[in-house]
Amino acid sequence: MNSMWTVIRFTFMNKVRTKSFIVTTLIFALLISVGVNLPYIIQLFSGEKAGAPEKIGLVYEQQQQLAEDLTKGMSGLTTNFELVKYDTLDEAALNKDVADGVIEGYIKFEAQEGSNFPAVIYSSEDEGIDPELQSTLQAALQGPKTRSVVEGLTLTDAQINEINTPVQINSQSVGDLKGGEAGGVTAGEHPSEEAINYAVVYALVILFFVTLMGTGNMIASEVTTEKSSRIMEILITSVSPLSQMFGKVIGMFLLGLAQIVTFGVVLVVNLMLPHNIDTFASLDLNLSAIDPMLLVFGIVFYIFGYFLYAVIYAAVGSIVSRTEDLGQAIMPITMLSLAAFYIAIFSLAAPNSTLMKVSAYIPFFSPTSMIVRIGLGNPPMWEILASLAILIVSIFVLGWLSAKIYRTGVLMYGKRPSFKELAKAMKAYKM
Repeated sequence: MNSMWTVIRFTFMNKVRTKSFIVTTLIFALLISVGVNLPYIIQLFSGEKAGAPEKIGLVYEQQQQLAEDLTKGMSGLTTNFELVKYDTLDEAALNKDVADGVIEGYIKFEAQEGSNFPAVIYSSEDEGIDPELQSTLQAALQGPKTRSVVEGLTLTDAQINEINTPVQINSQSVGDLKGGEAGGVTAGEHPSEEAINYAVVYALVILFFVTLMGTGNMIASEVTTEKSSRIMEILITSVSPLSQMFGKVIGMFLLGLAQIVTFGVVLVVNLMLPHNIDTFASLDLNLSAIDPMLLVFGIVFYIFGYFLYAVIYAAVGSIVSRTEDLGQAIMPITMLSLAAFYIAIFSLAAPNSTLMKVSAYIPFFSPTSMIVRIGLGNPPMWEILASLAILIVSIFVLGWLSAKIYRTGVLMYGKRPSFKELAKAMKAYKM
């Protein structure tokens, strides 16, 4: 055990000080910083004041109530636009304000024949209208339009609000129907809760793939480099092959974890900048809405999934004598990890599909598939535990097999051994 901790410490400290690791970490940290601050950077170069809403003129004339409703509706939908009221239609003055940059454009109302609701016309220097402004105006005017249509009918305000309220879709599992009675019928998640869980699932899947691609290749490359330089012959006399393999796997895992923590700190620091705080607050994300089960099981599947692939990377690296041949040797593992990633990403909208249910029991795919199912689907607890049990058993089996391959492979030089030669050599080593 002391030898394994020595290997862990050596692997971590040796890699964390390399130029490639430092440069890669700095580049990704810079990309994160630029990505978070990109809207602010664009505003600086375009000459716009950060956070300042676009001013839109509103000519209300005889439509004072409609103007009040529109102003109130837009304020509840967005802070990107501010309405500037004009009591009369003076096109010369309005056009001058547009040309001088006082307002981006202006809205006016014109009576429509055969309709109680006036036509809404937007004028600006551009031919079109900003899609965000258009959708905001349509949403803010929908309520007043409905009231104008039913004005002659005997409807109360509550009934009118009921007309404007979107249909709420509830869901239930057929497994919850007991004796003809519906059990477990729950209202759909609040949009902010669904968005935050979606973001957590997406982040976990991306982190799993990126960590695996980075540290997995480093594990195989480290083993192959030591073997090709004959350093392995010296190491094998002082540290057991089993301690070497698991020491490198755990050391690389800690290295990837340190990199993730660094990126997380960079992300938080950038989000806490003054020009980003208001933007982040406007998203109305409730972090307490994150499903605790998603966090717990997501991290568990993430860690176990990493070790499943890591021991295979170490075993493959041990049977390759030259670093030039490493890429071809690890190609099958890379394809498996890519399949796991794509199955999860393309099934985010269908977490309870047959593909996801089947892949949740395949160890190479279950880490990502189960994260998606837990965060966005509704798998029963027994399926989660069964998938986790299969994954853990697979780690022990593949870990045992990888240890035997590693023990025999690190001292086999020349061409890459065939499966028959490898199996024959493994029989000579009893674990």
